[in-house]
Amino acid sequence: MADTEQQVNEVQTTDAQVGNTTVQRQTVSQTTSVSAGVVAGRVVWYAIGVIIVLLALRLLLQLMGANQGNGFVDFIYALSGVFAAPFFGMFSYTPSYGQSYFEISTLVAIAIYGLLGWGIAKLFTLGSNHAAEV
Repeated sequence: MADTEQQVNEVQTTDAQVGNTTVQRQTVSQTTSVSAGVVAGRVVWYAIGVIIVLLALRLLLQLMGANQGNGFVDFIYALSGVFAAPFFGMFSYTPSYGQSYFEISTLVAIAIYGLLGWGIAKLFTLGSNHAAEV
């Protein structure tokens, strides 16, 4: 991470006279800075991670046949449905809520969003020597 993260250590020494004794004090300060590209990549991964977790919860609730009448289940279905909807027409089935069902389109959505996040995060570090570290 030589060119993406910088760490600076600064040591300050001061001498003080206390009675007949000279006291030497050292103050150590450490500063770490990360490039904007790395920060942007981390933000992208965080956002994609939230989407993937929502889709994984949706997949799990579908597999368990969760009741859509439950507030939490309905909330997860509604929130994750926004991200899963573009993939619903890929396979010939109709999602049915309240029955145990393996929603293949949600699994495809998880893979696509993961690849999309990886690609976008890589764009922010194309110019660095250590682009693989994001």
